[in-house]
Amino acid sequence: MSDLTVLGVETSCDETAAAVVRLSASGEATVLSSVVGLQTEQHAPFGGVVPEIAARAHVETIDSVVAEAMARAGTGWGELSAVAATAGPGLIGGVMVGLSFGKAVALARGLPLVAVNHLEGHAVSARLAARIDYPFLLLLVSGGHCQLLRVDGIGACTRLGSTIDDAAGEAFDKIAKSLGLPYPGGPALEQLAAMGDPDGFDLPRALLGRPGCDFSFSGLKTAAARLAAQTPQARRADLAAAVQAAIARQLAERTRRAMLACADDLPPGERRFVVAGGVAANGAVRKALQDLAAELGWSFDAPPLAYCTDNAAMIALAGAERLALGLTDPLSAPARPRWPLDAAAAAERPTHLPGRKGAKA
Repeated sequence: MSDLTVLGVETSCDETAAAVVRLSASGEATVLSSVVGLQTEQHAPFGGVVPEIAARAHVETIDSVVAEAMARAGTGWGELSAVAATAGPGLIGGVMVGLSFGKAVALARGLPLVAVNHLEGHAVSARLAARIDYPFLLLLVSGGHCQLLRVDGIGACTRLGSTIDDAAGEAFDKIAKSLGLPYPGGPALEQLAAMGDPDGFDLPRALLGRPGCDFSFSGLKTAAARLAAQTPQARRADLAAAVQAAIARQLAERTRRAMLACADDLPPGERRFVVAGGVAANGAVRKALQDLAAELGWSFDAPPLAYCTDNAAMIALAGAERLALGLTDPLSAPARPRWPLDAAAAAERPTHLPGRKGAKA
């Protein structure tokens, strides 16, 4: 395989992102550029992402973001091997903007199109900075997703557990809002928690008697919101610390179950664990998972902080790995609001019934 240079485009939520990544013949990734346009100011007055505002902002900025990524990379359009664009899951208006732009580039430049699953981008994101061989156990934890997967390669993911209601990142953001913290709530809550006592409040622990590796954060979110309404300002740091500790504990407990379930299939030297997604940037969560991996004899990897949240470098890398396998898509590839990595598990054991609000996957 020769080196592959791929332009990635990501617009699944409120980041307009573009990146150029080169995948060498030996499988090493080099990020030539990564540009992320944030929409924090547009959404801050509403305390969360407004889909219509996000889609319009993507339309207004995608041209300039892609142009900046190409300029920083120092590559011409003729040097690209393909264009990769997020095709889902996500806010459908935003997904349509980036995917349409990627199709236009592919058509105009005569390049292959790779329609990338946003979750697969997160799955490979740690490989942007380290050589991590397949298979590995993945905890994908962000504002819209929370699941444990065994990743045997591109297009080969087996779901071990998923959230049955809210994602961990959503719990962080909603609880932060109830504490009166500014948007985005997750980083603000972590900052407040650093000044608090995690043992200051007794919070509920979900699904303790339920087997498997599923997650649930709705009970914690409700309990924390009620406590926030009656907690004096002087003790809000304690509540933030208790919430953060409770989320980290549940993530570690379910990951422990997944590690034990997978251990028999993997010899000691091949027990690799990766955490990815926006919540992987949280220091308390990272430490809990690092300690768990060390205890059970698993390696630990996480993307650099810049690649934890949504970015186009991970989309470009997923596209390059797919391209190396000959996996490309027609210009008719649809934008998808929901797109599970393990379609068989999603069909056989759906975590959400039709018509119910739930996680994007």
